[in-house]
Amino acid sequence: MILGNVNIIGNNEPLNIRVCNGKIADLTPASSKNKTGHLQLIFDDAIIFPGLINSHDHLDFNLFPKLGNRKYHNYTEWGKHIHKTCKDEIAAVLKIPVLLRSEWGIYKNLLCGVTTVVNHGEKFGLKNELITVFEESQCLHSVQFEKNWKIKLNNPLKRDLPVNIHVGEGDDWLSFREIDYLIQYNLLKRKLIGVHGVSMSAMQAEKFEALVWCPESNYFLLDKTAPVDALAKHTKILFGTDSTLTGSWDIWKHLRLARKTGLLSDEALYDSLNQNAANTWQLNTGSINEGKDADLVVAKQPAGKKGLDAFFALTPADILLVIHKGEIGLFDQAMLPQLQHIELDNYSKVFITGACKYVKGDLPALIKMIKAYQPDVNFPAEIKELVQL
Repeated sequence: MILGNVNIIGNNEPLNIRVCNGKIADLTPASSKNKTGHLQLIFDDAIIFPGLINSHDHLDFNLFPKLGNRKYHNYTEWGKHIHKTCKDEIAAVLKIPVLLRSEWGIYKNLLCGVTTVVNHGEKFGLKNELITVFEESQCLHSVQFEKNWKIKLNNPLKRDLPVNIHVGEGDDWLSFREIDYLIQYNLLKRKLIGVHGVSMSAMQAEKFEALVWCPESNYFLLDKTAPVDALAKHTKILFGTDSTLTGSWDIWKHLRLARKTGLLSDEALYDSLNQNAANTWQLNTGSINEGKDADLVVAKQPAGKKGLDAFFALTPADILLVIHKGEIGLFDQAMLPQLQHIELDNYSKVFITGACKYVKGDLPALIKMIKAYQPDVNFPAEIKELVQL
């Protein structure tokens, strides 16, 4: 497959990118002759970037509405409050089998151009070709909610795995102190990847391999977010959405909020979604170079915008193509004339803010199964209509 005449973020000259056996095979100027025998997709005014890496999501929590109606001091206070005041809403969603909820979480990410998601929670062993569900870490919920967390943290059989844990999710002394507590009991000096870190200090950040920043979730719960401008000098910053319990389904809305804070430069925010995340999770993706996994997204270039301005202006409706390990998982209806070979029976239609996309798998059937358990479950308002081919 050759993706022709695409503009890489930060590169002024359009390129052709050849994909072979799930990898990026080579990059050549758009003016050069393409090798014959390959499917060629030619674009006009399109940008290409590595598939997004969402470093924090709870895949099985993405059918929940936002829960909580005030500012909280920490996540334990929020958790106690919603379990007391939102029992019916929680019970209604939990009636849906966890695998069905997780499958929707995968689609939620795919529709936004995410090709790798780090799932926080129990390992379901999800076998899904749409995107990479990364579970190669020891996932602990938090110091407050994870039973026997000290024993689990210091399990010598897992010392080579990074530890993925919520920490410092609050603006009070309890939240700050639990970070020290975690560091103190990391007796095996394991690699810590913290999530949220709203109360984290620069000195504490030095003890972490990386911090996953989830600004929309933080502002919803706490009306405050992590001081990532200071923390970035001491640890790597990654980006996460958390689930729809505390934020939008659309990662692009999270990114625009993050950009509005001005806490990270555009370049640093962009890196948090690709190179920083790929390095932390040891993935063979995160950049557009020969030999990297072909996890790629092509999108329409927003009018009047270039480079990172164009990137941060994107919406799911703008996405033209999502490729995961060389396979097309999503494409816009505008691509159909160039995809005559494709088996449309393997795809279903979804309309996102009026834009027709084809997604791999039977998404309407999944939604039908979910609604059989909970007819009132709400899917994102931007997804207006689902039609089975």
